[in-house]
Amino acid sequence: MSETALKIQPRWTSPDQYTTVKARYPGRWVSAAAILGIAALLLQSVITNPRFGWDTVGKYLRDISIMNGIGITLMLTAVCMIIGIVLGIVLAVMRLSLNPVVRTAAFGYVNFFRGTPVLVQLLFWYNLAALYPTISFGIPGVHLDANQIITPMFAAILGLGLNQGAYMSEIVRAGILSVDHGQAEAAGALGINRFHTMRRIILPQAMKVIIPPTGNETIGMLKTTALVSVISVPELLYSSQIIYARTFETVPLLIVASLWYIVVTSILSVGQYYLERRYAKGGQRSLPPTPWQKLQFFFNAHAPLASHKTAQARSHTRKGGTR
Repeated sequence: MSETALKIQPRWTSPDQYTTVKARYPGRWVSAAAILGIAALLLQSVITNPRFGWDTVGKYLRDISIMNGIGITLMLTAVCMIIGIVLGIVLAVMRLSLNPVVRTAAFGYVNFFRGTPVLVQLLFWYNLAALYPTISFGIPGVHLDANQIITPMFAAILGLGLNQGAYMSEIVRAGILSVDHGQAEAAGALGINRFHTMRRIILPQAMKVIIPPTGNETIGMLKTTALVSVISVPELLYSSQIIYARTFETVPLLIVASLWYIVVTSILSVGQYYLERRYAKGGQRSLPPTPWQKLQFFFNAHAPLASHKTAQARSHTRKGGTR
């Protein structure tokens, strides 16, 4: 081959002559810089504005009445979610019943409680004594004073729990329908009744679908408990209102309540994350790593590189010293 032919040979014939150019994404940098700039301006405005009253926030952040309000908020969330989950399972099974009367009754319950605002339901239960001054449950000789039974706390539990049951019934029903119908048919062929089939076969498999939205409903219930302040239940928001009605520090006390809501919902979100992983083990070949596992992997991957660079630096130092 002549020297001229060698000169005109195309450069792409040799893989060693390729130049790797890293892809550039200027839009990402511009959007990130814009977001960071806006966040910095907002943070500076919030910190430097004296009207936020950060000294008052720090003063009442661990106030005894605020702590008691958090306790009542958590208690309401737990009790109402238990009522909602139990009632939701019952209503979901009723919705899937072959009996048209049972199925229609469950549909009417769900349609009523999902169709009316929860605040209206709370006010209705709180004023139930106006409709029924005495409660007898249809039993002769039983005459109970509704004003003594329907306390603000009891009205809050009834309103939130019964409303939550309507939403949980749809979540549970979706989980039950996600299980293959052949599971119930196989259980029936083995002579297992419907109750044990539902409790031991269908519901355990449906938990993968039920758990994620139930976690969201729990977090939503925690925030919905703020509505019971209108019926004078001393939860977190009502406790804050009592304080700023006395001190006229409205904004700082609302910030105190908001900070505690954020803290508790963050804790519940972490619990929901690990609970979802617990029930997702059988459905995925490999679960995504947790944030803690990602952090461990980061340090484990960079530790050998750091030790290698340290060893190289020491060897260069020793060579320089010997010279």
